[in-house]
Amino acid sequence: MTRSPLQTIDWLLPDWPAPPNVRAVCTTRSGGVSVPPYDSLNLGSHVGDDANAVARNRAVLQDALCAKPVFLTQVHGTDMLTLAVETPDGAVADGVATREPGLACTIMVADCLPVLLCDVHGTQVAAVHAGWRGLAGVGGEGVLESVYRQFMPLAPVKYSDNAIDLIAWLGPCIGPNAFEVGADVVAAFTRSHPQAAACFKPLSGGKWLADLPMLARQRLAALGVSRVFGNDGSAPWCTVGNPLRFFSHRRDRVSGRQAACIWLA
Repeated sequence: MTRSPLQTIDWLLPDWPAPPNVRAVCTTRSGGVSVPPYDSLNLGSHVGDDANAVARNRAVLQDALCAKPVFLTQVHGTDMLTLAVETPDGAVADGVATREPGLACTIMVADCLPVLLCDVHGTQVAAVHAGWRGLAGVGGEGVLESVYRQFMPLAPVKYSDNAIDLIAWLGPCIGPNAFEVGADVVAAFTRSHPQAAACFKPLSGGKWLADLPMLARQRLAALGVSRVFGNDGSAPWCTVGNPLRFFSHRRDRVSGRQAACIWLA
């Protein structure tokens, strides 16, 4: 049996019950042409890597997907974008949704949490860049709440007015034993979601360890999204702790970016 290009590279293929026309992948460091410290599949054009190398790496990704990845300018915010055929690279948003086949919603990360979502009918998909600022948002409304509202106007009429049947996959990110934060981060979450206190462990000196995947799971559960797969906070998912596989800005400071992509075939 011939293996697909996605199966021949050391990338992550989500293990989740998505409809058969929904495709998803999260890249790793493997498969590109960039030289250290961006070795080898750096997909970020804003991190100091050679522009020609980044372009070649993005071509590798597009060839493997058999779909067009559209890259955002991510600003750790909560704004969402509806992806269309004419959407250019560089649009400012931290989440993107589409129902157009052949366009890959694409999020770049190097410690922040990528979240991929689809509806169970396979009519629409979304990708979200969930760093702590975007995840916390303002007044309890963050990027995951934004993506949920983004799905609402695109939902088929068969959905009820107040529920969308979604499933989610969490990709690799900085793990709960590596993500040291200050009291301001704890407050940003617990002011509006007191249950978020369970996602933080106190350290000395007023510092805390934050569990980013658990925070995302809490927010998704509050939206009624109970089927969440992927990153469970264990060591294999930690970008900081797996330097041979993942880029990590916090670990290396000068770092490439991996990408999480989801699209309709």
